[in-house]
Amino acid sequence: MTEIEWWEYDDAAEMAGALAGDIGFIIESAIDARGSAVIALAGGSTPLAAYAKLAEAKLNWKKVTIIPTDDRIVPMGDALSNVTMLAKTFLPKGARVIPIISEAASDYKACGNAANARLADFHWPLDLCLLGMGADGHTASIFPGPDLEEALSAPADRRALGVMPDPLPKDAPVARVTLSLPAIASARALMIAVTGKDKKKVLETAIKQGEASAYPIGKVLAAVELPVDIHWAG
Repeated sequence: MTEIEWWEYDDAAEMAGALAGDIGFIIESAIDARGSAVIALAGGSTPLAAYAKLAEAKLNWKKVTIIPTDDRIVPMGDALSNVTMLAKTFLPKGARVIPIISEAASDYKACGNAANARLADFHWPLDLCLLGMGADGHTASIFPGPDLEEALSAPADRRALGVMPDPLPKDAPVARVTLSLPAIASARALMIAVTGKDKKKVLETAIKQGEASAYPIGKVLAAVELPVDIHWAG
């Protein structure tokens, strides 16, 4: 069973500071050990304050490569683009921020294949994967839908794939590219950042249900062997 440690905070600001500190420590340790750090960071609003604090850290940012754990298939600069958000925060610090969306791809499957090929250029496994979770229990863009099983049972060398959530989320009704379960599970460090009592209940239920869970996050965590830190604020 996956070893899970919960870190609970009085408010989102306290969580942001702690999360930024932990990510910074992992980056620094990776640079010391291997000369560079490659990390995957979640989109969404929950980790934004942590990213702002992390960007203030005095790290050797030129040795840091950042990819999104997933992204919507939209043009760069679009409000729905996760990589655009990450680039605005970390490119000015000198980090490399790598998009996983290919605007030239003909469909979402081709877009996923292009992302998988692009990620082959970086050292693997990831030094850190930071996940979020939706109220429906999805994580990264591993959603219920026709591509769920492919995302969960991809071969070990499959790092990314295109997915079509079903139903499409109302706030972002577009196809996605996501890291696969093997790519997430192979990371040297894995964290989850969530806020709110409702999401905590979903996450606790998903963990309890394990591989049989109807929530994608439950299936993901059931397949992970390394310890997982969950950062939560009410």
